[in-house]
Amino acid sequence: MPAKKLLMLVGDFVEDYEAMVPFQMLTMVGHQVDAVCPGKKPGDTVATAIHDFDGAQTYSEKRGHNFHINADFAALREADYDGLVIPGGRAPEYLRLNERVLEIVRHFATVKKPIAAICHGPQILAAAGVLRDRTAQAYPALKPELALCGCRWTDPAPGLDDATIDGNLVTAAAWPAHPAWIRAFLKLLGTPVGD
Repeated sequence: MPAKKLLMLVGDFVEDYEAMVPFQMLTMVGHQVDAVCPGKKPGDTVATAIHDFDGAQTYSEKRGHNFHINADFAALREADYDGLVIPGGRAPEYLRLNERVLEIVRHFATVKKPIAAICHGPQILAAAGVLRDRTAQAYPALKPELALCGCRWTDPAPGLDDATIDGNLVTAAAWPAHPAWIRAFLKLLGTPVGD
């Protein structure tokens, strides 16, 4: 199986586990993952946030690690990539305001390359206008936003540990879904995985 070249869109206060763990898992199986951020160059970092489920009515947020950018956002050519990964956290709420980010997402959706989005990552998909008539899930607080853009909402499992697959799109509610979310994305990429 040839390695795939994957693009990961991140920004400051991306969710720590949703950037680092998929980056490591996808790299571990032999894929090249280029993590990019508007306004940042290779060698720069983004601050991450750790969102945890500790009994409050919503997640709590703590400062996470520094995540290294390893590719240049300004120089990227989306046609060179086989798949797109959009982690959650707080970064999607402002990354979706960047027109170039939206162009990149539209490219992957239009040519039907695999897209994996988790937690608040689907905010970028909604802003790009690629969720109409698609089925997806996200962090539960995004349900109204996804419904307003014409997306069919899937309720996440009680443990937020499942994924929704719709054609080339795999979505999940939060980092507890990593095993299901990454497994589904790998299958879309044609990477052999155990069942």
